[in-house]
Amino acid sequence: MEQFRLPKIPMPELTLPQAIQDVLKEAEQKLAHRPKLLQLFKNCFPNTLETTTKLMEDGTTFVITGDIPAMWLRDSVEQVMHYVPFAKHDKDLQKILSGLIKRHISYIQIDPYANAFNESANDWHWNTSDETDMSPWVWERKFELDSICFSMRLAHAYWKETELTDIFDSGFKAAMRRIVELWKTEQRHFEQSPYRFTRDNGIPTDSLRNSGLGMPVNYTGMIWSGFRPSDDACDFHYNIPDNMFAVVTLRQMEEIAEWVFRDMDFLKELKNLEDDVNHGIQLYGIYQHPEFGPIYAYETDGFGNYCLMDDAGTPGLISIPYLGYVDAEDPIYVNTRKFALSKHNPFYYEGTAAKGIGSPHTPPGYIWHMALSMQGITATSSEEKLALLAMLEATDADTGYMHEGFHADDPTVFTRKWFAWSNSLFSQLVYQAMKDDIL
Repeated sequence: MEQFRLPKIPMPELTLPQAIQDVLKEAEQKLAHRPKLLQLFKNCFPNTLETTTKLMEDGTTFVITGDIPAMWLRDSVEQVMHYVPFAKHDKDLQKILSGLIKRHISYIQIDPYANAFNESANDWHWNTSDETDMSPWVWERKFELDSICFSMRLAHAYWKETELTDIFDSGFKAAMRRIVELWKTEQRHFEQSPYRFTRDNGIPTDSLRNSGLGMPVNYTGMIWSGFRPSDDACDFHYNIPDNMFAVVTLRQMEEIAEWVFRDMDFLKELKNLEDDVNHGIQLYGIYQHPEFGPIYAYETDGFGNYCLMDDAGTPGLISIPYLGYVDAEDPIYVNTRKFALSKHNPFYYEGTAAKGIGSPHTPPGYIWHMALSMQGITATSSEEKLALLAMLEATDADTGYMHEGFHADDPTVFTRKWFAWSNSLFSQLVYQAMKDDIL
């Protein structure tokens, strides 16, 4: 399961922005009656800034995932999203976030197919056997549709929170154009795409079948993705949560095109693409389940084949309201959530210590802290949120941090002791509960 990893990059110590220090002080008051939860929050909330963030001389920000010395587009956004609500009046935090957005934009223009990048053009790679069009900047070149959705998600959230538009320069608009061109190409992957990916390491989920092209798909209007958010190859290459995320991203890009760039032709192009993708989701992405009724599938190929499961990573089926595609009361989402949190989902596990969603990326029986956090964030009742918080609090193996996967019967058996995204998502749930005054 483990791959070769280069030594950890030492990250220079970063002074916590005042807004973040203020949140930690707030927690000391509101969580004083729950000392362990308070300590977990104090460890996890600033973890990204304290251990994975580097301010670069060019004004950008580089954020590693934790125990891997590379920056995933997806992970780096989710590692900092819980800081965005505090950026409006904090210049230091604005510098960190805007710098990360700028680095994302530069990476997208280097290679929009790549999912993870190096700090410099050092030619470091996750695996040297990859057969694809690599670059010295690229750590891994697995095309995952959600990756650049996250880039736009951060930029849009930062703009809405701070009302600052300095990130929207000509390079940003060029990146938006590049994204649209990429997604239009991948709507017709087999006819138009130059992308191929194979890896000679004996792990089937690390390569695309069919000489790197992937399994056949029918045209649906949706966008093809080679790999899932877990970095595992798709079974069927229209990943429904990814395409939902793309719809939300296109709506966000429409706002930017209309109100920042004032480009009505580009706005129309974005709207047409959004309509194509959304139509495909509604026509091909819903499965009539004999027990739960209509649910969103995890993947389809457009030929009538479906992958019915949910994965702990974001985007997934549980995270649909978090992404903003529909709200948590949407009837099909309600059905889908029931399916995902049942044994009909092959990656849902129940043990003596916890119950929740895992992933084919980790061994059977392993539940992910991220899945528990997301289940809590998207829960509609205080009771469910509190139950998830208690489960998270009880399964840290007394390390003071969240992990990737842990055994449902024994939380002391876990993967990735330093996984900043998991810490950040947990912090988001705790702060949500603090603001809702349910703790």
